[in-house]
Amino acid sequence: MKLIENVSRRGFLQGSLASGVFVLSARFIPEPLWAAEGEAAATPFEPSLWMSIASDGTVTIVAHRSEMGCGSRTALPLVVADELDADWSRVRIDQAIGDPKYGEQDTDGSHSVRSSFDLMRQVGATGRVMLISAAAAQWSVSPKDCATEPHFIVHRASGRKLGYGEVAAAAAKLPVPKKEDVPLKPRSEWRYIGKESNSLFDLPEIVSGKAVFGMDATMPGMVYASVEHPPVLGQKIKSYDDKATLKVPGVQKTVTIQTFKPPHLFQPLGGVAVIADNTWAAFKGRKSLKIEWDSSPHAVYNSAPFRKTLEATSRKPGKLVRNVGDVDAAFAKGGKIIEAEYYTPHLAHVSMEPPVAVAEYRDGKVLAWAPTQNPQAVQETIAGVLGIKKEDVTCHVTLLGGGFGRKSKPDQVAEAAVLSKQLGKPVKVVWSREDDIHFDFFHSVAAMYMKAAIGPDGKPTAWLQRTVYPPINSTFDASATYADDEMGLGWNNLPFDIPNHRAENGPADYHVRIGWLRSVANIYHAFAIHSFADELAKAANKDSVEYLLTLIGPPRIVSLEYKEEEADEKQRYPLDTARLRRVVEIAAEKSGWGKRPMGKGRGMGIAAHRSFLTYVATVVEVEVDSKGQVHIPGVWTAVDAGTVVSPDNIRNQFEGAAVFGTSLALFGEITATNGIIDQSNFHNYQLTRMNRAPRHVDVHIVESEAPPAGVGEPGVPPFAPALYNAVFAATGKRVRELPLSKTKLV
Repeated sequence: MKLIENVSRRGFLQGSLASGVFVLSARFIPEPLWAAEGEAAATPFEPSLWMSIASDGTVTIVAHRSEMGCGSRTALPLVVADELDADWSRVRIDQAIGDPKYGEQDTDGSHSVRSSFDLMRQVGATGRVMLISAAAAQWSVSPKDCATEPHFIVHRASGRKLGYGEVAAAAAKLPVPKKEDVPLKPRSEWRYIGKESNSLFDLPEIVSGKAVFGMDATMPGMVYASVEHPPVLGQKIKSYDDKATLKVPGVQKTVTIQTFKPPHLFQPLGGVAVIADNTWAAFKGRKSLKIEWDSSPHAVYNSAPFRKTLEATSRKPGKLVRNVGDVDAAFAKGGKIIEAEYYTPHLAHVSMEPPVAVAEYRDGKVLAWAPTQNPQAVQETIAGVLGIKKEDVTCHVTLLGGGFGRKSKPDQVAEAAVLSKQLGKPVKVVWSREDDIHFDFFHSVAAMYMKAAIGPDGKPTAWLQRTVYPPINSTFDASATYADDEMGLGWNNLPFDIPNHRAENGPADYHVRIGWLRSVANIYHAFAIHSFADELAKAANKDSVEYLLTLIGPPRIVSLEYKEEEADEKQRYPLDTARLRRVVEIAAEKSGWGKRPMGKGRGMGIAAHRSFLTYVATVVEVEVDSKGQVHIPGVWTAVDAGTVVSPDNIRNQFEGAAVFGTSLALFGEITATNGIIDQSNFHNYQLTRMNRAPRHVDVHIVESEAPPAGVGEPGVPPFAPALYNAVFAATGKRVRELPLSKTKLV
């Protein structure tokens, strides 16, 4: 396994000492599969966790985040390499296992670079300072007279050079300098950060088919398992008949998994597992199972009446989450009143690689390989369901064939561990596409109510917004009905310059597993707010871009309520409307807004949203044909993500967000009948095909010296409202629900 090496700690240390390695690391090197432990080997210098240099000059950097196409496995080591002044071609990356010593490892929330950028700079710079000191001592000169160039220390006066590998052993003997004694490079000297030439470290292996994904992971002697889960959340097995299943060639046996108890967390769903020699036999054997399930309170869940319940709740006063001025008094003064209701259905993640994992339980310990966004969640979940210590669970992280938030929930890894304990051998659990869609942690269904009063100048004098949806916190608290923790996701931080504004949240019960999906609650919040903003523009007879800039108002820092633990974020990442205005202006300019004639059935729409501390404006052009089918000739997006590590990766993420956004805007809908999910595969839960994807996507990155912000998710929220606003411009028909495929446009 070339990219994710399986090397014993003892073997690594012995080899390191023999070759004179400089280790700026106390990193955990994965044990071989159930390697025997002998006496501890002598430990080289290990002042930090992240980086080492061998005597041949090879720089090894630990990636503690997962790679699912988001680029974090490249970006963070790239920052280390820049400050170290390493030759990127001589860098290798080790994927970290789950371990608390790396800090929080969850690759969610578009925060991998943001939360580790400064640390990674410090790691690289510390290594550079120590290498310079070692070389200076060898030359008997002052470190101040030395500098670096890629992979070499240079004595300025004499021109002498030493390679990093040549001084690695000597550097390992030096004391680690204090943070204040380690200068960071000025921006003008960055070699990699912000440069265009950075591609994914894993790209050659991925395109050549050599990369190791979760589906590729194996263990000696393993069996395969496919689990028939309860069709309704919370159901348990009353009885089952596996006679026909056991006759299928390759099927070994069936095993039951105990159904979880609320709150469901990331536990296995329960059911009957078919154990077989291969995946095909396990899948085929499952089809022959006959299972009788007991009742569940969630069997009452039907999407259509549940929608009516949400909408009715959204029309009633809810819990106050933000208040500016006096909305009631402002409405009482009159003006033109505009009201609108918006609705978004459940969405599924449907990453190309469905959930999969392999695990072995032995002697009270578990070894797992999984395409996970959060190996520490794997440890915690397995430890919880098996009653063992978290530190006795080792989780190796493979590459992920997509994630979008689904693969931070490790229920399938826990299934593999539970089954391995029962069977006494390694088990590989593979979910089918039908499993993936039926038993997802769904993006929540939501209803939003909007109301505004506009004055003679068309500007709002009052603005009221309510959102109602089953909260993600129901995953962790079965009694949760309010989305308290999600209000900062585009709801209680409206950036508009409105004198009287109130935001509320209404209660809603859950009936399926609810989880975060790429950009989370920002999807429905942005859809409602920015669709409504366009409705107000039309009611005021104003151009949409002009009106949006008026709503945003003059450049200023918007005052928001922050929790104490977010104080640092407030200081580093204030909500700056100047940055939001700028992306609106750029997107409008690049799209040719107002300058290109739009013929019959064509139109443009715009939306601008701040999420994950990044400012994004998107213009979508649509063409609605005579059959009412929507085509997307062009998308223009302007992005201010602060300091950028890899511009090429940002473009990749926002181009991908345009396709992802097209899927959810045009097709995405999960519904339930009597608690059972109606959709099962790509024939009835469609994704964007090539012929419906945007034909042209332009991404314009704003140069900024602000701290790095999120990249993987912020491109999604403004896409749907921009597209729907464009549909209105093209057809005159205002659509207020996702997906668009449900609405007849002609």
